[in-house]
This record gives sequence, C-alpha cells and structure tokens, in this order.
Amino acid sequence: MNKRHWLRWALVASAATIATAPTLAQDFPPRKAVTMVVGFAPGGAADAAARLIAKKLGENIGQTIIVDNKAGAGGNIAHQLVANGATDGSTILLGSIGPLTIAPHMMKLPYDPFKDLAPISGGVYFPNVLVVNSNSGIKTLADFVAAARKQKDAVSFASTGSGSASHLTGELFALQIKADMLHVPYKGGAPAMQDLLAGRFTGYFAAPPTALPHLETGKLTPLATTGLTRPAYMPNIPTVAESGYPGFEALNWYSFNASAKTPAPILDRWNQEIVKVLRDPEVRDSLTKLGLTPHPTSRAELTSFMTKESAKWGAIVRERKIAAE
Repeated sequence: MNKRHWLRWALVASAATIATAPTLAQDFPPRKAVTMVVGFAPGGAADAAARLIAKKLGENIGQTIIVDNKAGAGGNIAHQLVANGATDGSTILLGSIGPLTIAPHMMKLPYDPFKDLAPISGGVYFPNVLVVNSNSGIKTLADFVAAARKQKDAVSFASTGSGSASHLTGELFALQIKADMLHVPYKGGAPAMQDLLAGRFTGYFAAPPTALPHLETGKLTPLATTGLTRPAYMPNIPTVAESGYPGFEALNWYSFNASAKTPAPILDRWNQEIVKVLRDPEVRDSLTKLGLTPHPTSRAELTSFMTKESAKWGAIVRERKIAAE
C-alpha cells in the first residue's frame, strides 16, 4: 500500500470510528436490562403507576423493564441512587414531588434535583384525599378541624415520608385551619395505610389508589379531596376548597427523570417512548381507574413545572418552619 492509499484508508477508518462511537454510546434501547427506580414501598400510588407504565413501555421497546422499589427518606434514597447511577439510559426514575421540589428546602441533600437529575417527562398527577378510620368518630372535615383545634397535636396525620407531598399537604392544611397536627412519617403509602386501618393515627392525605379499596369496603371515611375540583371518580366527596377554605389546592405528582449525565439523545428517546405510553388509550383508562391523571410533557415543560412547584412549596416550608425529621 503506497503512502497516498494508506493515508486515504486511515482517514476513512478514523471517520468510521468517530461516527460509530457516539452511536454505540447512545444505543436505544440500552443493551442491558432497564430499571425503573421508585422511591416508595410496593403497594402505594407510585408503585402502581410505575408497574402499569413499565409494562407497556417494555412492550413498546421490546425489553423488560424492572421496577425497583428503593423506599426510605421520603424518596430521597431513590433519587440519590439515580442521580449518581448509570448514565447510559438503562436506569430511569419515577421521581416525585417531595424529593424534587420540597426536600431541597428542608435539608441539605447529597444531590441537586435540578443539576444532578435530568427531566424526561411528566408522569401522573392527582389530588390526595383526606381519610380517617371509620371507627374514629370523625365524620366530616369540620369534625376533623374541631378535633385539631382542641389542643396542639391532638390530631395526628401520616405521610409517605418527611418532605413528601402528603406531609406538605398536611402542613398546608394546618396553616389554613390555624392548628398544629402531629406528623407521622412512613416509608410509603402502603405501610401508612395499614397503620391507619389499625387506628394508630387520626388521618392521612392519601393517594387515591391507596385509599379507594378501603373506601369501597367502608373501613375508611373520606372527608375531602385536595384539588380545586372534585375528581370524576370521587364525585360525592367535597374538596377542601369548597368546605370553607377557598383556593386550597395540593396536587401530588410523579415525573420521569434520569442522571443528568445521560446523553441528550437518549433522554429525548425516553421522552418519546414515555409520552407515547401516557397517551395510549388503554394506559390512560387504567391510570384513570386508579385515580391518576396522565401528564405527558416535553423535557422543557417538566423543568418549568418543577421550578414553579419548588417555589410554591419552598414558601410553605419556610412559613411553617419545617425541618427534616
């Protein structure tokens, strides 16, 4: 091979290597197992949404998606794991309102939700429903408020962890009714519900998937929902806003995120696939039956949404002087 031919061959080989390297680095779907990390215990709203979405997502990309529950610290353990985890798209997070927009105002986290986690798409949102054990003697929201105002911490409420949506909803409500309630944090909706059924605390701003089965059996009494309007699946339950506290709104939500070091093309592909699933009629119907509203967004729209939520809940944390428990 003469020098001219050798140089031409070298240039062609080099160009092929450069063209191939990014492609290999940005394979989609990833060449290894895909994991969807959830920050709460099995049996709650996050777990229900994750498993339903993961099943359809796996079918669409031709690869099984493993749902991995990493409960604890109000979901912060799972978020830190993903922030510091795989950057090849093989690990995605069903992120939640607490670790993404509330916890940063309460404590120093080992990760920054806006710098160490990249947005993929909105997931689902829903109002919580304030429920009490049917043997508690509390029948209405007015009864609950009266009990809370008797003395400090006379009423206790559970949450899925310090800094979670159910925690801050309770704090926002306490601010509205001008009373102090005792906060009891758990590692997820399922264990909190078990203890409510056992009568170990007064009330719980529960996610609909966790509460609905027990409302149907009559073991729990619903007092109010936390959106501005009544959900179609709970038409007979008043909202907090219409029960004497105009403007009260506290929505719970989950979104899809990944390590911020994940290449943008992979994040964009995940956005396409997740949005496709959330718009699938069968998936939408299944989520709606669980009391969850699909919330597909662009990556930029999710960032804007998270920024607004962070400002709202940060103000509540400061006003209530809430610290990590």
